[in-house]
Amino acid sequence: MSDPQEPKLPREPKFPTHNAPRVWFLTCANSPIGITLCRHLLAHGDYVTAGVLPVEFEKDHERSADFKDFLQEVGTQKEKETWRARLRVVALDCRIMGHCQSAVAEAIQSFGRVDILFCCNSEVIVGTVEELSQSPQTLALVHDQFETNFFGPINIIKATLPTFRAKKNGHIILLTAITAHLGTPGLGMFCASQWAIEGYCDSLAYEIAPFNIKLSIVQPNMEVNVLTSKITSAPLLSAYAEDTNPAPLSRNILSGLLDRLEGSSEPTTGDQLHSNKVTSLYAPLPSAIKERLVAETVYAVAAIGGHDNPPARHIVGGEGVTAVKEKLKTVSEELEDFIECTAAVDIDKDEPFSRSESAATGS
Repeated sequence: MSDPQEPKLPREPKFPTHNAPRVWFLTCANSPIGITLCRHLLAHGDYVTAGVLPVEFEKDHERSADFKDFLQEVGTQKEKETWRARLRVVALDCRIMGHCQSAVAEAIQSFGRVDILFCCNSEVIVGTVEELSQSPQTLALVHDQFETNFFGPINIIKATLPTFRAKKNGHIILLTAITAHLGTPGLGMFCASQWAIEGYCDSLAYEIAPFNIKLSIVQPNMEVNVLTSKITSAPLLSAYAEDTNPAPLSRNILSGLLDRLEGSSEPTTGDQLHSNKVTSLYAPLPSAIKERLVAETVYAVAAIGGHDNPPARHIVGGEGVTAVKEKLKTVSEELEDFIECTAAVDIDKDEPFSRSESAATGS
């Protein structure tokens, strides 16, 4: 038997410490969050496999411009030479399982392993439930919303789990938003897709825990996710127009916000959300504003990534915490009302009353 007085050796960490290089896989590296996180991780000495949607990278200049500038900077500046050796860009459409499997295989071939999977691909569909039920085209938007925000993360998680199980460690980080706790008028399908993927991941976390695989959900403010993703708006129904419907719909709020960001007194980008046809756009954010918008989220993700005991859920920012607390308080009050109402029909445990006795008395 060992001497009880003998000092115990420190437990070996399951993940690389923050002073050792970690190997990341980002599912949407050309998003503002992805670009800023890539910079942060490479500067720290980590390795990054950067997934990029081929269609966006090749054909959508507006979406890919900042990422191409980042790649050019890494490729041409001598002081970034070590960055080039630790960065691998792969084509990835998370909606296609084959893409996910080949991208993960390429990451392992390049760096030998994956320590942290960061699921950050997202799309925002704007429209009320009725507006998204108008036609086959709007119903297809609902399908696309779930393909990107729900089935996409599922596919890349399933492609990564075998390698995590084989090495008995790994960390999955899922980026959602506080809209996964809070219903938001005009963003019903966006909220639904986030509630769905969080429910999936909450269940998955229990299943993969025996393999020492951690799972964390990161929830920034709604603006972080919405303003850094593709925004697609369904055609407006007159019943939900701003001049006839006083409800604070997300379309109206986003429209005003986009116009202010563009710095124009005339309706421009935001006005597209009130179109009579399906419209897609990206928020016209200057690079400096994008970096400030996502900075807190990026630091949170980098801090918990690969941690030996990461949080199961991390709400970014005090404003988000307050909003979720208010929601949970409301749910708690509703639960107390439910218990009070149902107590009136509960049978006293001290006086059991069986069904047979009830039938005998004719009650």
